Amino acid sequence: MKKILIIEDEHSIATLLSYNLVQAGYETIVANDGKQGYELATSENPALIVLDLMLPSMDGVEVCKTLRQQKISTPIIMLTAKDDEFDKVLGLELGADDYMTKPFSPREVVARIKAVLRRTENKPADPQDSSTPLTFGELTVYPDRFEVFMSEEQIEFTPKEFELLVYLMENKNRVLTRDQLLSAVWKYDFAGDTRIVDVHISHLREKIEENSRKPTFIKTIRGLGYKFEEPRAI
Repeated sequence: MKKILIIEDEHSIATLLSYNLVQAGYETIVANDGKQGYELATSENPALIVLDLMLPSMDGVEVCKTLRQQKISTPIIMLTAKDDEFDKVLGLELGADDYMTKPFSPREVVARIKAVLRRTENKPADPQDSSTPLTFGELTVYPDRFEVFMSEEQIEFTPKEFELLVYLMENKNRVLTRDQLLSAVWKYDFAGDTRIVDVHISHLREKIEENSRKPTFIKTIRGLGYKFEEPRAI
């Protein structure tokens, strides 16, 4: 039974989420403030975290930021009561995998959690599994081992960043629209909000490009989307 950590200070919302997740077959842990949530995230090893943005003692942004700084890549779905682009983009920039704006349907939250867990549970149990790597220049990715190396130095990625990178690499030299990427990587409707793609592309560039403003791997195709290319040898 997979364990879901709910960090939410509104008792009614936390209870509703917990009830629906238990009905869906998950175990739940609930924290009512950010500090307690952070401590549970590090001690209980949950499969996924549902994280409210506005929390007492330590807000959701700080919780997310601190977890990622600690190299904890547990998937995070951020909840926000504000229909504010800044809050959403900030959460994604700090490493959240997804966001939802209140009010929301508990059924939708469960569906999104299932989608995220499906993508992360297919990693092999044997860390020595020699999956066929994707190699372009000094960048090497092992899809089945959830590992990325640049010039033999391992780089940390969130599950969503990793899946996006693999999809781009597997479709090298193809122009992929933002809607295609939403459908392929997120696998559910974001109501046309393609900013989530742009934020994650920005993350990837910061991690794999020598100069994120002049990318050699992930090219922007104006008016269309993005394309992954192998750097040309000089």
